[in-house]
Amino acid sequence: MRLVVTRPKADGERTAAALRASGHAVLLAPLMRVEPVAADLFGTWGAVIITSANAPPAIAGNPSRKMLFKLPLFAVGQRSAEAAREAGFTDVTAAGGDVRDLVRLIAERRPDAAAPLLYLAGEDRTADLVGELVMHGIAAEMAVVYRAVTAPFPPELTAALRAGEVDAVLHFSKRSAENYLAGAAQAGVAGEALGVRHICLSAQIAAPLADAGAGRIAIAPRPNETALIASLERAQG
Repeated sequence: MRLVVTRPKADGERTAAALRASGHAVLLAPLMRVEPVAADLFGTWGAVIITSANAPPAIAGNPSRKMLFKLPLFAVGQRSAEAAREAGFTDVTAAGGDVRDLVRLIAERRPDAAAPLLYLAGEDRTADLVGELVMHGIAAEMAVVYRAVTAPFPPELTAALRAGEVDAVLHFSKRSAENYLAGAAQAGVAGEALGVRHICLSAQIAAPLADAGAGRIAIAPRPNETALIASLERAQG
């Protein structure tokens, strides 16, 4: 299939490589870029939590990073766990791929109850992780360490849509789906952008596409890349 991947460049390149290995043609068209946010992370923490692979590299220049590297880290899934290890964390445990799995894992492991956990978060979030942990009697504090910034709609994407050279677009966040719709409208290809197949990581991500009139939407059964790619293969079949 001729596919478009709209996630930020680093993650998008990994996704594109996996898709190309399966024989797909991929246009990488990042509609967001990730940038770090300065944060004071010093304190006494029982463990570190991340829900995105964007979090570990975001603290690369933070003066507290060496202190944090010594702590246990709980990651939402395998990709974020890999990013944590690449950044310098050594005691890393991965959950099954979504926030519910992550909360369950932390509740089972019950990390150091004498100190709150530190959640390294993005500016935009879809789940109240700290609130979920509090319901399990686990204290946690959140620090925003990165943000996603809207990137321009690439002219290569405009040309591909106009020429009918896109079979499907993969959407990994609600904001990138919204950016896709807004950028397509501004580029004068709104109809073409809606007419292709859309493969979405969750129903929440699919919502703005459905509201705009997209008719062919598939939603991954679980919010992770493996499930999304499997949904793509089923849609192709």
